[in-house]
Amino acid sequence: MKRFLTLIFVFVFIIQASIVGFCEERKVSDDENVQLPSTFTSKVVGGDDASKLPVEVKAKSAVLMDVATGEVLLQYNADVKLFPASVTKIMTMLLVAEAIDSGRITLADKVSCSSNAASKGGSQIWLEEGEVMTVDELLKATVIGSANDAATLLGEYISGSEESFIALMNARAKELGMKNTHFVNATGLDDTTDDHLTTARDIAIMSTELLKHKFITDYTTVWMDSLRNGETELVNTNKLVRFYDGTTGLKTGTTAKAGCCVSASAERDGLHLVAVVMGSENSNDRFNTAKALLSWGFTNYTLHTPEVDIKQYDKVKVNSGRSDFVETVFPEIQPVLIEKGQEEKVKIAIEICENVDAPVSEKQTLGTVKVTLDDKIIDEYKILSRTEVKKLNFFDGVLKIFNFISNGKTAYPFTNA
Repeated sequence: MKRFLTLIFVFVFIIQASIVGFCEERKVSDDENVQLPSTFTSKVVGGDDASKLPVEVKAKSAVLMDVATGEVLLQYNADVKLFPASVTKIMTMLLVAEAIDSGRITLADKVSCSSNAASKGGSQIWLEEGEVMTVDELLKATVIGSANDAATLLGEYISGSEESFIALMNARAKELGMKNTHFVNATGLDDTTDDHLTTARDIAIMSTELLKHKFITDYTTVWMDSLRNGETELVNTNKLVRFYDGTTGLKTGTTAKAGCCVSASAERDGLHLVAVVMGSENSNDRFNTAKALLSWGFTNYTLHTPEVDIKQYDKVKVNSGRSDFVETVFPEIQPVLIEKGQEEKVKIAIEICENVDAPVSEKQTLGTVKVTLDDKIIDEYKILSRTEVKKLNFFDGVLKIFNFISNGKTAYPFTNA
C-alpha cells in the first residue's frame, strides 16, 4: 500500500513539474486599476499667440476640450486667472447635480428662501424671504435665467449656509484638479471682490464633470420657460441653445470686470466638445468665438472605438491549480480621440499569458491591451483574472488522477480537452 501511494505521489509530482509555466516576457505587474492613464500625445493647438490659432479668438483666453477624454484640442492663454462672472454657476450646478444623483436631495424638495438669498442683486427671479420653491424650480432659475438669488438658495440648502457652500465649491475644485481657481461666492458677482478667479482650463474641467450628470441638459438646453404659473419668464442667456446645432449648454457670464464669458458645449456624431471663452469685449464676440472653436473641433476630430474579438481571450490556462483555467475580465475599450482620417492607423495590441502558475488571486494581472496610433501608445488597459484559483495540493492531485482513470479519458488530465 505504501509503495502504491508513493508511486501516485511521484506520478503527481512529475505531472505538475511538466506543466509549470510562466508568462515569460509577457508578465506584467499587478495593479488595482483596470485602466491606466491615457498617454495621448497629440499636439495641442495654440498657446499665448493668437496669430497661431486656426480660428479667430476675440477673447482674453479660450479652451476647446473633448468631454469624453478631457483632452485639450485648442488653447489660448488657458491658465491666465480671470473673473468668470456667472460661469461660476457651473460649479454650483455641479454640486447640486451631485447631491441629486447621490440621493441627498431631490428635485421635488421644497426650499424656503432665506433673507440672505433674497438680498442678492444682479440677475434674479426676485425671491422673497420665506417664499417656497422646489429644487427643480430653483435649478431652472439658476441655469436658464442665471438667477443669483436662486443659486445662493440652492447652495444654502445643500450645505446649510452660503459660507459652507463656498468652502465646498473650493474643495470640489481642488479635487477636480482646478489648480488656478478660487471662489468667494456661488454666483460670480465680483463687484466687491478681487480674488474670485479661475481660468479657461479650469472652467472646461468643471464643465466636463457637470456633463457627466445627464439630466442637467434637461435644463441647459431649454431656450424659454417660466415660473410662478407663468408670471416669471425665463429666457436662456446662452443664445447658442437656439442657434447652434447640437448645443448641450452650458452657461454664460457677464460683468464689468469679467467682460463677456461663456462655457459652450455641443455634441455631434458622438463627439461632445466644450468651448470656454473668457473676457470678450461683447456678447457677439464670445458667441462667435465659441462657435468657431466648436466648429473647428467637429471638422477636425472624431471619437473612434477600436474593435477587438475578446472571445479568444476569455480564459487562461492555470498550472498546478485546482481549476485548469481562470476566466478573464477583459477591459471595456473606451473611444479614443483622433484627427479625422486616422481611424485606420489606430491599432490594438494584446499581450496575455498563455498560462499562469497557481495560486492565482482575484483581479491578478494576466495581460495588457494597448491602443496605439502611429506606433505610439494612446491608451493602455489591464486584463485581470475574474476569480482566484488555489494551488493544487497532493490530495487534489490524487483525486484528479483517480477521476482521470475512472472516466477512462485519454486526454491529458489537467486540461479541459
